[in-house]
Amino acid sequence: MATKLNVLVVDDSAVVRQTLSEILAADPEIGKIETAGDPYIAVERLRKFVPDVMTLDIEMPRMDGLTFLQKLMAQHPIPVVICSSLAEEGCDTTLRALALGAVDIITKPKLGTKQFIEESGIRICDAVKAAARARRPHARMAPMVQPKLSADVILAKGTGHAMIQTTERIVAVGASTGGTEALREFLQALPVDCPGIVIVQHMPEKFTEAFAKRLDSICSVQVKEARDGDSVIRGQALIAPGNRHTLLKRSGARYYVEVKDGPLVSRHRPSVDVLFRSVARYAGRNAVGVIMTGMGDDGARGMAEMKEAGSTNLAQDEATCVVFGMPAEAIKHGGVNKVLPLGAIADEVLRQCGQ
Repeated sequence: MATKLNVLVVDDSAVVRQTLSEILAADPEIGKIETAGDPYIAVERLRKFVPDVMTLDIEMPRMDGLTFLQKLMAQHPIPVVICSSLAEEGCDTTLRALALGAVDIITKPKLGTKQFIEESGIRICDAVKAAARARRPHARMAPMVQPKLSADVILAKGTGHAMIQTTERIVAVGASTGGTEALREFLQALPVDCPGIVIVQHMPEKFTEAFAKRLDSICSVQVKEARDGDSVIRGQALIAPGNRHTLLKRSGARYYVEVKDGPLVSRHRPSVDVLFRSVARYAGRNAVGVIMTGMGDDGARGMAEMKEAGSTNLAQDEATCVVFGMPAEAIKHGGVNKVLPLGAIADEVLRQCGQ
């Protein structure tokens, strides 16, 4: 039997500490859970308790989360998942935490419908388990214990006869844990006239808009959060909004995106499988697929469908992944043409697109 994960929850709210503890304790793969009301108390806990993962709030008394994270990464690095509210003004700060070494972002649990609470629990537990495997190349994923829905609930599988090839190519990208920095490196390497790009990065609602704005400010290409009906055009990357599925569609020679609600697919919303299935159906051989770092298997089946439809697909290699889960599963499902280090993916995308 695999060793259970130990977690330290650091948050100044007693309600959040209790709620997170209850959510994590319900997962059979998670063992001991300890809590701390601020970074100073966390340091005392760490003297006797070494967690596999820490969840960390940003705004706390006595010492803010960013300062603590910076000290932690320098002196006692352990995988950290940022636990933040959805306040838009805090998004940029939370994204800076990722740049400082945090593995992922989760939103603070709150009251809602039964479905909302269940879905939040899935996302929180998956993020913590993914963080525990971060930068551990020999770790193996535990089997998923909850049933997963496939892309069938959003879009039926295509007939295998995608529209005929055109001169315009599109690029579809999927990423999860560690993907924020991987996407930054990838997009910064692309020229201003690169093919149109659609991206699914597993990230909470509202954070995707701040993430897109951050990338837009440092990349040659235009980066924006996708809106329903946005055209996929050269020199622009569309990032699927958190908590909404994003699909590629086509009308004549125009590619555009559809943004819609729906259940979790492969335990995620947005789901890479949903995007990739739509790309297989509407772009086929006109597409290049990219699967990047992340835990789980979201995107593996969709990428196999893309390859069936004639696309060329690339996977990030194990050495440069924070978590070699999604690329490994895509390779296992036979959907990948080439496995490349992160730094080589942009050039290969351009080569496949005739640039």
